[in-house]
Amino acid sequence: MKLLRYGAVGQEKPAMLDAEGRLRDLSKHVNDIAHEVLLPAGLARLAALDPQSLPLVEGSPRIGACVAGSGKFICIGLNYSDHAAETGATVPPEPIVFLKATSAIGGPNDVLEIPRGSTKTDWEVELGVVIGKTAKYVSEADAMDHVAGYCLINDVSERAFQTERQGQWTKGKSADTFGPIGPWLVTPDEVPDPQQLDMWLEVNGVRRQSGSTATMVYGVRYLIAYLSQFMSLRPGDIISTGTPPGVGMGFKPPVYLKRGDVVTLGIEGLGTQRQVATQFD
Repeated sequence: MKLLRYGAVGQEKPAMLDAEGRLRDLSKHVNDIAHEVLLPAGLARLAALDPQSLPLVEGSPRIGACVAGSGKFICIGLNYSDHAAETGATVPPEPIVFLKATSAIGGPNDVLEIPRGSTKTDWEVELGVVIGKTAKYVSEADAMDHVAGYCLINDVSERAFQTERQGQWTKGKSADTFGPIGPWLVTPDEVPDPQQLDMWLEVNGVRRQSGSTATMVYGVRYLIAYLSQFMSLRPGDIISTGTPPGVGMGFKPPVYLKRGDVVTLGIEGLGTQRQVATQFD
């Protein structure tokens, strides 16, 4: 099942993708793709619906973030060994955890806004995990029971803010538009193994990242169990699980985004995104 949200910013409506890839409105059944809808019982009710019985969404509306009401946007750094190598870092003995502001969340095809004063805005294609049932001190064996679904994320980053402005990475990760998610929330029945997904990213049609979730240092199951030892994970919380090599800072010389650049990215089975970069003056 592929769930999504469509409409103007702040006015998104819930929808489901049918077998032909058409949007079917869910407004008569749920208020949004959020909170209790993400619980196992909520997803089961949606799965029982016949998509053909739902109203067809006409036209080509804006697609919003695929989940609403996220309390936490948790990111994992240096979680691919080949990405760690390109940045000159070593693989960490435990996951590197940082938070991205939820105000960064946006739709998959919204404008990507280069922040004021930025000189090193970068890209990162990542697998996102959306929590569907509260996880607190869970084991690896039980971790996957807490997943509502998966989504595509571009973990946009301003490297100068991240590494040259002191303190934690969050300030380089949290600008408005730095967290496009979606287009869809894909339920686990359609993603039998989240550690076997191909992923890619292009800038202006040039392939920059090619990778697979198979090369994660710490997999989805481990990350959920690990994070739940430090904080409760609640329905709608997002975990962005790290990126493969090919980010802008890894090139020699580095390559960063500028006004007018077009970023496209995708993960097998999770759809694609397209962002045009603009500059906040």
